[in-house]
Amino acid sequence: MAASLDGYIDDASARRLLLSNTADFDRVDQIRAESDAILVGAHTLRTDNPRLLVNSAEHRAARVSAGKPEFPVKVTVTDSGDLDPALRFWHTGGDKIVYTSDAGVGRLGGRLDGLAEVVGLGERVGLAALVADLGMRGIHRLMVEGGTGMHTGFLAADLVDEIRLAIAPILVGDPAAPRFVGPGQFPGGAARRLHLAGVEQLGDVAVLNYLVSPDPQPRN
Repeated sequence: MAASLDGYIDDASARRLLLSNTADFDRVDQIRAESDAILVGAHTLRTDNPRLLVNSAEHRAARVSAGKPEFPVKVTVTDSGDLDPALRFWHTGGDKIVYTSDAGVGRLGGRLDGLAEVVGLGERVGLAALVADLGMRGIHRLMVEGGTGMHTGFLAADLVDEIRLAIAPILVGDPAAPRFVGPGQFPGGAARRLHLAGVEQLGDVAVLNYLVSPDPQPRN
């Protein structure tokens, strides 16, 4: 995820705020290529209409040489089932999976037939059940790209191993704009300190690499 200095991942305008630079976009493309699947929430699909592709032909060729599909599996999550089959997400790349509630399965009906596999996970989508299902499909490295709800949910459920956070030299300052995470009950609370594994400068962007330990660490 890329965020401003004051923790926002976008502004409140209709136009997407570009926080990253070219070097950081290349870094993200490489991580996509190294992943088995990429996940974004349905809200991100509706607002940003992303393709979520590995853009580098070299990275795609490396995947194929390693015996992997050209593109990672693309995953989205929706309780409501409110997804437009015209979104670019469905019409580019390889396999797609939609995790939704039982009600969402009914609402989607056959609208995504031939575009994605729709998987119902009960009354509400549980992220632990989602991760378990992906594991059974051979997905071992999942890249969660957003948005706020997905980041908050995965961190609160203690399902995150690593955070890659690019900090852009921008101040947004708009309380109506989305942040990296929202309010949540995170394991260990403010007493838990993550491990800073590295800091990389990419032009005017600083990329922080944090490892999430399995147990809360006491404050010194």
